[in-house]
Amino acid sequence: MLAATPHNTLLYAVIATVCLPLLAFIYQAVKGRSAQTGIPSITAIIGSLLLASYIAVQVWNQPPIHFQYSWFTLGENTFYIGILLNNLTALMLVLVPLIAVPVHIYSTAYMQGDAGIHRYWMYLSLFCFAMLGLLVVDNLLLMYIFWELVGFASYLLIGFWYTRESAVQANKKAFLINRIGDLGFLIGIAIIFSEFGTLDLHALFSENGLLSQMDNLSSTWLTAAGIAFFIGAMAKSAQFPLHVWLPDAMEGPTAVSSLIHAATMVAAGVFLLARIFPLFNEHALLVISIVGTLTACTAACFALAQYDIKKILAYSTISQLGYMMVGVGIGAYDTAIFHLLTHAFFKCLLFLAAGAVIHEMQHLKQHVQGDFDPQDLRNMGGLKRWMPKTAILMGLASLALAGFPLTSGFLSKDALIISTFEWASERGLVYQLIPALLILVSILTAFYSARLIFKAFFGEPRLPYFHGVEKHPVHEPGASMLWPMVFLGICCLFPLFSLNPFSSSHSWILSGLAVPHSFAAIHALHLLIPSMLVTGTVLSITLAWKWYAQDKYPLNAQSALMLAAEKQFYINEFNQRIWVNGILGIAKGAYWLDRHIVDGLVQLFAGCVQYISKVSSWVDTHIVDGLVNGLAALTYWLGNIFRQAQNGKIQSYFLAAFFTLFMGLLYLIFS
Repeated sequence: MLAATPHNTLLYAVIATVCLPLLAFIYQAVKGRSAQTGIPSITAIIGSLLLASYIAVQVWNQPPIHFQYSWFTLGENTFYIGILLNNLTALMLVLVPLIAVPVHIYSTAYMQGDAGIHRYWMYLSLFCFAMLGLLVVDNLLLMYIFWELVGFASYLLIGFWYTRESAVQANKKAFLINRIGDLGFLIGIAIIFSEFGTLDLHALFSENGLLSQMDNLSSTWLTAAGIAFFIGAMAKSAQFPLHVWLPDAMEGPTAVSSLIHAATMVAAGVFLLARIFPLFNEHALLVISIVGTLTACTAACFALAQYDIKKILAYSTISQLGYMMVGVGIGAYDTAIFHLLTHAFFKCLLFLAAGAVIHEMQHLKQHVQGDFDPQDLRNMGGLKRWMPKTAILMGLASLALAGFPLTSGFLSKDALIISTFEWASERGLVYQLIPALLILVSILTAFYSARLIFKAFFGEPRLPYFHGVEKHPVHEPGASMLWPMVFLGICCLFPLFSLNPFSSSHSWILSGLAVPHSFAAIHALHLLIPSMLVTGTVLSITLAWKWYAQDKYPLNAQSALMLAAEKQFYINEFNQRIWVNGILGIAKGAYWLDRHIVDGLVQLFAGCVQYISKVSSWVDTHIVDGLVNGLAALTYWLGNIFRQAQNGKIQSYFLAAFFTLFMGLLYLIFS
């Protein structure tokens, strides 16, 4: 053990916090179909929450606590496995199980009767283990391992209903796009290790860490490393243009969407950037700010034109993640983490409430044997009559999303936008465009949130099944679904984050993170910006009420602009045509080249070799073998001739001698 620390109890608590969901996963895997209640998973995550709360109390506002053990040695480099605890870790370590507990309880009713519920609990526990492990590890290699495991668990949950072709395509899409981000993460790790010779977060990024001591690291390599890690965060946190997987990920169960794709996994990218924040120089931070702003704007526009209740929330999540990225990009990652925490509660509630609505609409569909989409807002309307508690809770979460006073969203969003204005005021007029766009996005957020609420819960029911029917199955969800939503609704209010409902500066989160900003505070903005945002929010909600609750919508819903926004400005079609079809075209070209050029050359070479071999065979057969066989025949013939001279008859020998003597005499006479 390298770290000299007396906190052994704390170490065991952290290990238990992370491993309890792993034990639940193993238990569910071993028991298989016989384990359907979810009690092991719920017990494990409650245990993790209690232990995480204890850890947070011990760690908060204390110097970082670092446990480390030797892992393996590669050449001259020794890698360590360890745990690093600080205020940022403590916040996230509590947040994940605090969101997961109500989701687990909610799931007992929402997933009841599903044939694959044993797999659901298993995958959910695996995800919680991976996410908790990602938060506490002390080096980039371990983070990458848990990062991949989080993605794998998400892949399993997106494709949970694997008999649906849409779910299969959605988890395939999520898998491929996240691999792009993971490649960026891996490149960042390679750059860091090649430059510093270590992946230890504490050794690299602490106050007197290696990064602060190395003056010879070039700006180019530092920027490259920062952007590489940001690419990893872009994919995981669904930043433009790598955001396209998240709306399709809504094919998974809604409870999964509330936990993974709204509150925790998609926030992992923001957490990563905050964890390694000292790595980023001004060039990388500016890229992060621009991409975050672009993401916030485009996703808000997309949300305006959606009719699927879950996809509206998905685009809203993408937009709010863009806000958080801007917070990191301006150097105020404390405001980004603050918004991450508040967003986790109200967005989780929005998804759970949407799940309750979908649940009841699905029951209606089965009851009347109708043919309609239970997630389409155009099939809803007037649901507050039968689901008033759900309407109130979803309305409260929408107000928090819009940044309405007395909600947590008001505190975190205002803190982030004010910081952005303060940052931009020191950099020139062009930079002012970023906070101005964020204000516009905030107003659009209030509008599409109100649109969702008014279309779903107000006005008259749009389906004929609600009219003239004494009894139908639409009603409030049961206690196991409603009480988790009530808990999250309470967490959407300001007291959990600040005793002062109108000032984010009093937030214990911001004071605990205590991030030094590179820009000066402008106190006038702390009154001006909230006033502008509240005014814009009220006007947006009023306009949405007139258009959707009073049914006075003046625009053409089938206009080219609305259709383009509904189709994400045809980004998926662009990706299909340019990237997918382009790669398929390259593959087909490579196949043709292989079959006709490469294989043709090979076949030509083979033909030439075959022809040469045939000629060689003829020469061998007729020339070489002919000479050999001819010589053999001549030898055989001569042998036969000379053999006849040795026939054993004396008169033959005398005749031969006489003939030889005669020939010799003739030679002597005539020579």
